[in-house]
Amino acid sequence: MKPSLQLKLSQHLALTPQLQLSIRLLQLSTVELEQELEKYLLENPLLERDEDEFSAPQEAVEASPMSGEAAGEQPAVAEVAETGELAEAGEGGESPDGFDETWSSEGSYPGSGKDEDGDAQEVQAATTSLREHLLWQIGLMALPQRDLVLVQCLIDALDDDGYLTASLAELHELLPPEIEEEELQVALKRLQSLEPTGVGARSPQECLALQLAALPADQTRTLALTIVNGHLDLLANRDFARLRKITGRDDEALRAAHALIRSLNPHPGAQYGATDIRYVTPDVVVRKIRGQWTASINNEAYPRLRINRLYADILSRQRGSGLAGQLQEARWLVKNIEQRFDTILRVAQAIVDRQRDFFEHGDVAMRPLVLREIADTLGLHESTISRVTTQKYMATPRGVFELKYFFGSHVATDSGGACSATAIRALIKQLIGAEDAKKPLSDSQLSEILGQQGIVVARRTIAKYREALNIPPVNLRKTI
Repeated sequence: MKPSLQLKLSQHLALTPQLQLSIRLLQLSTVELEQELEKYLLENPLLERDEDEFSAPQEAVEASPMSGEAAGEQPAVAEVAETGELAEAGEGGESPDGFDETWSSEGSYPGSGKDEDGDAQEVQAATTSLREHLLWQIGLMALPQRDLVLVQCLIDALDDDGYLTASLAELHELLPPEIEEEELQVALKRLQSLEPTGVGARSPQECLALQLAALPADQTRTLALTIVNGHLDLLANRDFARLRKITGRDDEALRAAHALIRSLNPHPGAQYGATDIRYVTPDVVVRKIRGQWTASINNEAYPRLRINRLYADILSRQRGSGLAGQLQEARWLVKNIEQRFDTILRVAQAIVDRQRDFFEHGDVAMRPLVLREIADTLGLHESTISRVTTQKYMATPRGVFELKYFFGSHVATDSGGACSATAIRALIKQLIGAEDAKKPLSDSQLSEILGQQGIVVARRTIAKYREALNIPPVNLRKTI
């Protein structure tokens, strides 16, 4: 075959560097954006922080009809701790054993950080580890060096909750041959006498029993010890009928013992662990202005950047400088940051416009919403809406929420309308919160009640939503 030349026309999508930068900045969270900008500031001498008095860019402010007023009245919003308001949390988590949820959902326990001294305990947890706290206590004891070393070995074997996960026999094998196992048992007794009470336990039952043993003796404590030592599984399963039969005590006595057990701390060492607190800076602030819910950019989240005028003037007089590319990069970055927040504000305002009932009445009024609805309204692609709503947060009078929190599937109603999954979960939470604790509502009963309100939800769907809310099943919610 002879070689020949052929012309062929074809189309292909090419992303310019500026477009690639725009997409990358849009999908970053506020924290990630700050980290990215720090890198640019170190590498590009033409870029600098703008320390002058700051206000949101005009392009972003004009995205909503009343946003000019919102921007003028908008205060700086400090970093907000990420709480359960970012998701549907608030109830205690259900543990595999079936009874840990008792302590996390009701009441408080010594050292839980939920009392008046919570702030002081947070500081202590952040500055003192459990090991340091225990070593400080045994340092005050007049113990022989041999006994002191054995207690230290047991302290080193504790987990973060203060439990001794290895058996004494296993630990004995790791020690020199001249150490007797009885010496370890004595060391364990010394360890279990330290604060916090319950430390050094080898099981939840032993941990609770140690705490009960430290309380003043009375009939309630005696009954609680009996339940903890031999019938904790019945209490976890709310089998009060068998407990009455086994203990021979009436409902009032069992109720008092149950309340005492719930006041204990099954994780005595947890208060000394490192506190993992995540912080977010809301990108958008929502407030009601003259009867209208309006979104505005949070000034604290908006980066204050500008082009260095001195270098820019020098470059304007010198052609062919090696810094020309960095000048163009700096201009692109400043422009794309403005575009990023403009897009975030437009999407946020569109969400607010569609979820006004949520801001007025809460989760029960959340309407179904999908990405395509916002994309069609703003003339953007669904992928752009997805990037905007991920890891971007909105500060509202009802809490701080990720933008994607306002999107959800829908369930058809008898009237031909639709109800959002978020609203259904809120209704389930309300119904369970108002139920008779002696006769809690089953999933089937919850399904029937919602059906009477025109919301058709299967029992399995109710169970799925209930589990998503960390609400235990009916048998674990029953009380005496």
